[in-house]
Amino acid sequence: MSGPIATAGRPGPVTTVDLNSDLGEGFGRWSLGDDEALLSVVTSANVACGFHAGDPTIMRRTCATASALGVAIGAQVSYRDLAGFGRRFIDVPPETLTDEIVYQIGALDAFARLAGTRVSYVKPHGALYNAIVHHEEQAAAVVAAVRAYDPGLPVLGLPGSQWLRLAVEAGLTVVPECFADRAYTPQGTLVPRGEPGAVLHDPGEVAERCLRMARGEPITAIDGTPLTVTAASICVHGDTPGAVAMARRVRAALAAGGVEVAPFIGNRAP
Repeated sequence: MSGPIATAGRPGPVTTVDLNSDLGEGFGRWSLGDDEALLSVVTSANVACGFHAGDPTIMRRTCATASALGVAIGAQVSYRDLAGFGRRFIDVPPETLTDEIVYQIGALDAFARLAGTRVSYVKPHGALYNAIVHHEEQAAAVVAAVRAYDPGLPVLGLPGSQWLRLAVEAGLTVVPECFADRAYTPQGTLVPRGEPGAVLHDPGEVAERCLRMARGEPITAIDGTPLTVTAASICVHGDTPGAVAMARRVRAALAAGGVEVAPFIGNRAP
């Protein structure tokens, strides 16, 4: 990688932060999480585009609700992997991956337009998100898709990743993010979900570390070492038990700590 993912130094405190969440991740009669409740808490919605979850009806409903509540809509793009919920790495040829990302953004953008807005940003999901931290070829393919569809779309990702580095080089606006309920390695990457301690479940602990991250203060990595993660958006997952209560606890802690919660980009006119 071209540089560290996170630093041990302390940057200036953040007074405004975005809260994003993965939403619209049901399929047919199967539902996941309480999207409506989460949309009343978060400021940006990463909406599944049908490849790892979501279907046309869910996409349309989620976009309509987000638009009505003033929540920014982002395309949550992924590998074509409904069976694995997009959490399995797939060695997709770069040209195919680019086309599949364009397809997903366009599909969601159609429903966002019907809701009176537009897709406002792009965020990869699951295995694709983790792969393009280091996988330069796939990261370049996703960058190419965003540039082809709309070079004005910001992109979310892990600070220091190949994905964000290549996006900057391509002239895209990048938004570094951190995760409310995921443990970090000392290098600033996410601890794989299958490892012990990878997901945090204590709402108080999660809320406190979110406030620290928003203020630019160090948190504790999985091995106990201090780690400072610089981010403009905090992801609160919607598919974990007690997700809504945890998201509300995070937002309340940020407000109590003097941190304003606001979208990093507003809804776009169609």
